[in-house]
Amino acid sequence: MSALSLKINVLASYTSQIYLVIISIAILPIYMKYMGAEAYGLVGFFAMLQGLFSLLDFGLTPTISRQTALYNAGAETALGFRQLFRSLSAIFTAIALIGGGLLFYFNHYIAVSWLKLEYLNISEVLFCLQIMAVCVALRWMTGLYRGVVSGFEQIVWLSVVNIIIATLRFPGVLLYMHYVGFTVQSFFGFQLIVAIIEFVVLAFKTYLLLPKTDQEENIGWSFNPVKPVLGFALTIAFTSSIWVLLTQLDKFILSGILPLSEYGYFTLAVLVAGGILQIGTPISSAIMPRMARLQGENKHAEVKAVYLGATEFVTAIVVTAGLVLAVLAKPVLYVWTGDVALSENAAPILQLYALGNAILTLGAFPYYLQYAKGNLRLHFIGNIVTAILLIPAIIWAAKNYGAIGAGWAWLSIQFIYLLLWVSYVHKIIEPNINVLWFKCFLPSVASVAIVSYILIHFMNFSEQRSIAFLQICFFSLMCLIVSLVSSRKVIKIIQLRVLKRFL
Repeated sequence: MSALSLKINVLASYTSQIYLVIISIAILPIYMKYMGAEAYGLVGFFAMLQGLFSLLDFGLTPTISRQTALYNAGAETALGFRQLFRSLSAIFTAIALIGGGLLFYFNHYIAVSWLKLEYLNISEVLFCLQIMAVCVALRWMTGLYRGVVSGFEQIVWLSVVNIIIATLRFPGVLLYMHYVGFTVQSFFGFQLIVAIIEFVVLAFKTYLLLPKTDQEENIGWSFNPVKPVLGFALTIAFTSSIWVLLTQLDKFILSGILPLSEYGYFTLAVLVAGGILQIGTPISSAIMPRMARLQGENKHAEVKAVYLGATEFVTAIVVTAGLVLAVLAKPVLYVWTGDVALSENAAPILQLYALGNAILTLGAFPYYLQYAKGNLRLHFIGNIVTAILLIPAIIWAAKNYGAIGAGWAWLSIQFIYLLLWVSYVHKIIEPNINVLWFKCFLPSVASVAIVSYILIHFMNFSEQRSIAFLQICFFSLMCLIVSLVSSRKVIKIIQLRVLKRFL
């Protein structure tokens, strides 16, 4: 693969990802306005089900992608690859049928005993839950096909398809409901149509890409081809399963505790706060391979420099965004939605999750260092310990204090992880870096916190959304400038390049 092709693929992938994030967040106020908070709570429950269903992946999707890449490199025969694909297809189909079937079978229990309905008709909810079961199963199967398509490096094609499907799934459904009615049944009916289209398109493309075998070669039906890749698959499955539990558990628990309308507000706030994590994703994708290469070249000082420099950069951009979003949660939600009641209900939750996600972004850095050194043992241990602490904490907090309790549990555990576990990991794998690392972000965080406190007490946000938007932009710009000026690296640049000219 040429360097140009790689850049094009990366650009296409990021373009589709950014488009998906923007369009999914931008469309939420319209859903809430026309469907109502309770109906949107059902949409949030649907999103949570899809997240939990990924627990059943067992690392199979990245495995088929990796094996596809190996076939492209000539390390796998056409027959062997087709046998593996057929085996994994059987596994994916079985899981889709069992998982979707169980959701379909228990739809009455979910509607009557789990979800806390207020105004939605029970027959409407049953209809939507049945469609959810089918959609979840279909989208589960597309994971296998996406793995093959990406493994063949058809990233541009896949990105275009992702953009089209996202357009249909979000603004497309609004156009559909404009003609048939803004009801929860019409929303999920259209989602089923989109899920079928997505499944057919990706399956068709996958079978076009599959290598041809000689007629006398028998592909057969056997699970033996899966055995050699189980170790790789289960390693990925472990990490991804812990991550899914950590990110979806609160949503699952609260879906059975909160009234569905309140759950809608919770879902909206958590999704907005998730934008903090999305901002940090491109940065981690860029520094991880760079640090791994430098480590392989035994350039330990440069690895350390990249690690500390990236921490300062993430603090200035991502952590500052998290702090600003937490401080301005209510005006941001009001400017975004124009709904005073929604902003008042969702703001306290958004504050907690914005701060928690900002801390999580920093807490992920030791993983990048472990990745570069090729040893993830401490990362696995940290995930297990976090899960052991977070799961009961969220269950207790959610049952006793609802969404606010879950938010406080999430924020507290992330803070403890940052303060204690990150320091321990640094001590074990990179002695003497811990104090330097904390110095990379604490000055900026403290400065932004102080400036935010001062500004929020002197700034009265307008009830006119356009003016309030400009006030938010001014507030954010001031905090960004303060964060950058507080950065040691920026100070050093100013000393070397700016002040030097006048001295």
